[in-house]
Amino acid sequence: MEIKIERAKTLKPKPAANTELGFGRYYTDHMFVLDWDKDQGWHDARIVPFAPIPLDPATMVLHYAQETFEGLKAYRTKDGRILLFRPEMNARRFANSNRRLCMPELSEEMFVEAIEALVSVEQDWVPAEEGTSLYIRPFMFATEAAVGVHPASSYKFVIILSPVGAYYPEGVNPVKIYVEDEYVRATKGGTGFTKCGGNYAASIAAQVKAEQLGYTQVLWLDGVHQRYIEEVGAMNMMFVYEDRRIVTPVLNGSILPGITRDSVLKLGKHLGYETEEARMDIHDVIADIKAGRVTEAFGTGTAAVVSPVNKIRFQGEEIGIGDGGIGHITQQLYDVLTGIQFGKTEDPMGWVVHLK
Repeated sequence: MEIKIERAKTLKPKPAANTELGFGRYYTDHMFVLDWDKDQGWHDARIVPFAPIPLDPATMVLHYAQETFEGLKAYRTKDGRILLFRPEMNARRFANSNRRLCMPELSEEMFVEAIEALVSVEQDWVPAEEGTSLYIRPFMFATEAAVGVHPASSYKFVIILSPVGAYYPEGVNPVKIYVEDEYVRATKGGTGFTKCGGNYAASIAAQVKAEQLGYTQVLWLDGVHQRYIEEVGAMNMMFVYEDRRIVTPVLNGSILPGITRDSVLKLGKHLGYETEEARMDIHDVIADIKAGRVTEAFGTGTAAVVSPVNKIRFQGEEIGIGDGGIGHITQQLYDVLTGIQFGKTEDPMGWVVHLK
């Protein structure tokens, strides 16, 4: 793929080393843009100065939400190298999301090449402080200006970059979660397995409710029976049993196939644990927690990697998990996985991609 590069005439001041980067507060000088239409296919790959994208008021994404996105990170090692973590997995999931929304698919090679090209141009933006990284947000949306429900005839694929801080600046802290049994995030046959904005918009009402009750995240149940565990917030959910089993809800078409989820399952098995995907009834899990059979619980996702859970509220009752702290297995998985991502430890799985 030939990529044209237009350098920004004025560069932004980069955040100082001691700046609280947060998440999604700062953006780099450039972005990647690639267009598609039914006559030319993919064309005009370019890296251009970061700027607003002008849209016609009738642009179809604004009316019918044909839009998908991904999220991954670039990491700087202590010796200055830049690493990507399993970007081909994001490429495959992006293609699956686009296929479900009747949007053009980008090849795995083009997706990864575009990310590598943009991160290479912006490599000075990859922060070096402990736990920080460069968040990579690829996204695609319908650009045809037409009011009418049908697959658009043109699309734009864009990648933007944002230096982000450590998700846990003061260390990994357990959170409390609220089991949502009124609202539904997704159903089988819908778009729950994709990364599209509509899934996240549908989750906000429950998130607001949980926060008002004093809980950090929402634990979603299935959309048919409202009793089988699905996701937690924007993460996948996992439970550790006393027999050293790591169990997570089986992918059923309404659960996002998280890259961190897949990595934890594979890494857990590598570390000697039994990993299992199962249909998990919330009533059974609550009973197992009360009986002490579930000793740890955590969410997995790109932003936090691993987010331990120490309390869960279900039908008005709050139940503690384990001893209230971070479980040994949860901590081990977090340490080993982030060690691989930041190049601190050996990568026995061959997951890391070195930026050339």
